[in-house]
Amino acid sequence: MFGLGNPILSDDGIGIRIARELKKLRIENSELRIKEGSIGGLSILDEIDGYDRLILIDSIETSEGKPGEVYKLKAEDFNTVTHLSSSHGLDFLTTLKLGKKFGYKIPKIIDIYAVEIKDNITFNEECTEEVEASIPRVMQEIKDCLVQN
Repeated sequence: MFGLGNPILSDDGIGIRIARELKKLRIENSELRIKEGSIGGLSILDEIDGYDRLILIDSIETSEGKPGEVYKLKAEDFNTVTHLSSSHGLDFLTTLKLGKKFGYKIPKIIDIYAVEIKDNITFNEECTEEVEASIPRVMQEIKDCLVQN
């Protein structure tokens, strides 16, 4: 499990916040690792290499979403770069394809939990109220996903 984001840019840190909350539950075992990081693009390959399954937690900003909405996505849902100036650089699907070509062992199962954000430009270690309220729901969805599989 990997929580992504920038913990000092308000809602952009939601992935890291959720990963930290899940760590407090002590659900890690020999098959589950909970990691966090402020990385993107090719850098993520080193973090996911060798795992059979990946649960990725991150923020998302869509044109019609409501802050705090939670989306469960697959890697294929990220097959185009929507912002060429993104700090992530490459879209996720391209990163995975390049990783395979470079010899990385890419997880066979990838579940992505993306939380719709309101603010990712304000320097703040706290999320907005709407996004903060989504944390228990996302955590429960992830716990349910772990039990089902």
